[in-house]
Amino acid sequence: MSIHSVESELAGRKLKLETGRLALQANGAVTVQFGESIVLCTAMMAEEGKPEADFFPLTIEYQERYYASGKIKGSRFMKRDGRSSDEAVLKARIIDRPIRPLFPKGITNETQGIATVLSADLVNETGVLAITGMSTAMLIAGLPFAGPLAGVRIGMKNGEFIIFPTFEEMAGGELDLLVAGTPDAITMVEAGANEVSEEKILEALELAHKTIKEICAIQMQLVGKMNPTARTYTVSKASDEILDLVAGVISQEDLNTYNGTGKAAIKQAIHSIEEKVLTHFAGEIESETRTKEELLAGVTKTLDNAMRKNILENETRLDGRRLDEVRPITIEVGLIPRTHGSALFQRGETQALTLTTLGAPGDAQIIDSMEVDTEKRYIHYYVFPPYSVGEVKGLRGPSRREIGHGALAERALIPVIPGKEDFPYTILVVSEIMTCNGSSSMASVCGSTLSLMDAGVPIKKPVSAVAMGLVCSDEFKQSGKGAYKILTDIQSFEDFAGDMDFKVARTPDGITALQMDIKVKGITTQMMKEALAKATVACNQMLDAMKAVLPAHRPELSQYAPIIMKIQIDPDYIRDVIGKGGETIQKITAECGVEMDIEQTGLVIITAPNKEAGDKAANWVKAIVYEPTVGEEFDGEVVNIMDFGAFVEFVPGKDGLVHISALRPYRVNKVEDVVKVGDKVHVKLIKVDEQGRYNLSMKEFYKDPAVPSKPEAPAEGGF
Repeated sequence: MSIHSVESELAGRKLKLETGRLALQANGAVTVQFGESIVLCTAMMAEEGKPEADFFPLTIEYQERYYASGKIKGSRFMKRDGRSSDEAVLKARIIDRPIRPLFPKGITNETQGIATVLSADLVNETGVLAITGMSTAMLIAGLPFAGPLAGVRIGMKNGEFIIFPTFEEMAGGELDLLVAGTPDAITMVEAGANEVSEEKILEALELAHKTIKEICAIQMQLVGKMNPTARTYTVSKASDEILDLVAGVISQEDLNTYNGTGKAAIKQAIHSIEEKVLTHFAGEIESETRTKEELLAGVTKTLDNAMRKNILENETRLDGRRLDEVRPITIEVGLIPRTHGSALFQRGETQALTLTTLGAPGDAQIIDSMEVDTEKRYIHYYVFPPYSVGEVKGLRGPSRREIGHGALAERALIPVIPGKEDFPYTILVVSEIMTCNGSSSMASVCGSTLSLMDAGVPIKKPVSAVAMGLVCSDEFKQSGKGAYKILTDIQSFEDFAGDMDFKVARTPDGITALQMDIKVKGITTQMMKEALAKATVACNQMLDAMKAVLPAHRPELSQYAPIIMKIQIDPDYIRDVIGKGGETIQKITAECGVEMDIEQTGLVIITAPNKEAGDKAANWVKAIVYEPTVGEEFDGEVVNIMDFGAFVEFVPGKDGLVHISALRPYRVNKVEDVVKVGDKVHVKLIKVDEQGRYNLSMKEFYKDPAVPSKPEAPAEGGF
């Protein structure tokens, strides 16, 4: 084996890249180590391309391994690392998104990158390391990849930036910013923020890019040692010849029909143009001189070019909007009667129906991960059914896209969700995308805000969101100079044919989430500054529309939402409330129809379907922790009989002895002569001994038997 490695000091820790030790038959294999966290990244590319492919067949996998942190999977029945967790899917996406645009347009060779976590030190996060490791593996493999590419995470606490923050440093921070880029430009941004200003975000991006340049230089040192051979690859795209042929058939009148405010109308115009081209070349298709697929690819490229030209030269969009104009907004709230909160947010043709469900604290999701197990009490799911885009597809569980969009919307709302101490409910929000014509994830952010407010959740501030787009000239793509236009609130065709999808979520006071993907090799911070400024204007416009419908959260929860009651008890009584083997708490929850959660501090949280059930359970708990005083009287139940007396449960969970001498005011020969198990009795507490045992008495409530009197003489006429 020929092992090569490079290392450098970065943020006070050592970053090491190594190849030649592991995965020797992979086209490229690199381990990236930071602290004691190690990720193996491998890259493979098929020898032959897929001529029928109309997309780049790239797959990126991120594999968590529990052994990496010295853990065994928590499930009692399944110990093998299996299906990727949502967190692993999200990390695979952050590797894929900046890598994909750096391959040649139209490449059809199947390509796969796999990142496997070998060691997780629970200090340094591994997902961001995999971006750098995967880039290095692809360069060493000689793939047609316009790297190097590196990833960096920037945190912020008390206004100070932290490069590659540790898990501890991230806790309670104001910013979690992940940036990927080349030495020349930023290619991807992913961020969660606690209402951070645009100025701070841009400052963090500049720091991130400076660090990216350092990491890219380290990669190239290792690549220089390997001197990889460039791989050949196959490109399938509409050739200039096909474009010229198609352009000769499509007239300007045809192109003029390629517009409209509705997706269906635009699709119909496209189909008409496609049909015209296919009819014109029917003979050549039949003789196999031309293929249907290449002609349709030529139509698509021609229409995309026409749309981009109109935007760049005439600032004209397909639906006639200005470049900075938001589509018409309509909002309905409270439209689903039995859910705890509901909202329909529609922008243009894109509809997000978002439903809120409130549950007990015990309903929180436990995340069993390779790293530290966590608990989520606010959860957001994004659902994208095929009918939302007029398609027929099988339902096979959440896609990577759905998981990613759900996580983005969740991140956008986290800063405004009330703390557990103020609002102890578990909150589940589901955004059902009813119709999609672009920017559905941002519609789900707006819908989530309204749905939470409709449910009566006291969120700190409303959050709105928008997707920004970009169209660049060919000159700009080649040299970084030339024309470009930033678009506000992009629709589907502008997303597919455009050069950027930049999602921004914010409150009136700052940014809460960012996500940027580009299809060019990078953009400048100045362009991001322009996009953020336009996004702020659009978000404020949407906030005004939202406030007009629902100015504040509902003052009361839905009548169908559970009721939560809190009781603070002495922690010493926790075991009494739980009971032996959980017997007491199980009895309370079963008989009262409630859920109960007990914290180590002694806080008892009761989640009940109604006030009556909650009060019953609360009174039961209060009785268990109640400290009776001598002289008090109680109604109790006989629970045990002994020769020397009877034990009576006089408050739930508390038994006391009624000695045989205290059963009656007269002599009782046998306990069973006067009481038996199950009898309801009235008792008085007469003593609490040094061991805390309760002595009870019943004799105060009975009299001595009266001496029988002589019977009276019968009345006259009687018998």
